[in-house]
Amino acid sequence: MKIGFLYNHDALHQVSHTAPVIVALASESRAEVTVLTSSAAQAARVRDLIGPAATARVRFVALDIGPVARVLDAGLRWIAPFRRVAVLRENVAEFAKLDALVVPETTSLLLRDRFGLTDLKYVWIPHGAGDRSVGFRSVMRGFDLVLLSGAKVRDRMLAMELITPDNHAIVGYPKFDTVDLTLRPGLFDDDRPVILYNPHFDPLLSSWYCWGEAVVDTIVARRDVDLAVAPHVMLFQRRIHASLEHRRVHWRRDIPARWAGRDGLIVDPGSARSVDMTYTLGADIYIGDGSSQIYEWIARPRPAIFLNPEGIVWRNDPNFAHWHLGEVIDDMADLNAAIDRALADPHRFDAAQQDAFARTFAPSDRPAAARAAAAILALP
Repeated sequence: MKIGFLYNHDALHQVSHTAPVIVALASESRAEVTVLTSSAAQAARVRDLIGPAATARVRFVALDIGPVARVLDAGLRWIAPFRRVAVLRENVAEFAKLDALVVPETTSLLLRDRFGLTDLKYVWIPHGAGDRSVGFRSVMRGFDLVLLSGAKVRDRMLAMELITPDNHAIVGYPKFDTVDLTLRPGLFDDDRPVILYNPHFDPLLSSWYCWGEAVVDTIVARRDVDLAVAPHVMLFQRRIHASLEHRRVHWRRDIPARWAGRDGLIVDPGSARSVDMTYTLGADIYIGDGSSQIYEWIARPRPAIFLNPEGIVWRNDPNFAHWHLGEVIDDMADLNAAIDRALADPHRFDAAQQDAFARTFAPSDRPAAARAAAAILALP
């Protein structure tokens, strides 16, 4: 069975969600694995994650686009994912060599719906296990196999008829196969509690555009905590962020110069540490909004604070189920008090977080990557 793994994105955050499955399949005599990447950085990240032994057993293919598409991409990359679609369109012949294609996103279905590859089997492993509505769209009905982390996501997708009882499997979370969840990386040289601020890029859900600078300035002024600002890696990939679903557009400003060199402050606009759980394992309090990283955070229950600058009515909305895992504030003036409460009572939301983690990630003695590989090889 010829199985391809596609990495076709501006950033590296999707790689760790499917790359562990490459290792599991590389040792299978029934599998001939090809890794298709649209950037040298993606290829390097895959090689780093799967290791030299698996790298030697798989074929790497670098996907490129022509000169006209490169010119268009130069003008459009800050506002639209033009290059991703061009990579698909201009490399159809390479994809046609495969029996199955494993992806962490949904754009790849254009290969079938627009570019004619109807015989290829499409396998989706979502890059995260969050609650945002973007993770539950009708386009997902187009996959031949959907591999999910646990019951929470499965139940919602079944209720929405996005998957069927026969075209999905619960396999766990392959990213966790590559991470020691007991580690506590040292982020600062002192022993002060560490806060992680992890704003999303979505124009409606993100707290960055309205409150971001105020959040950072408020926490830095306290001097009793350290702060790591590690947004979703896509926030600083584009200057303009638009959402057709929410009919919102926001201009992303530069990082203020006044933050440079500040004691007790790290600002990471998108390094590898933003996607390998360094910050989620190394901090004591999480501050965020719409990111699925909260579910990686609760692998070890700790305080969480969610920012709601838009005044969203969220309590009965499944898109904000994660906001029940911590305190939600609607007014920036309440931030310091919320941090004080988190420091004084760090176990307040432990039970809710433990329950959410169990429903989100199906535990098993068998690695998630092995379970995913078995499901892929069972495709008809």
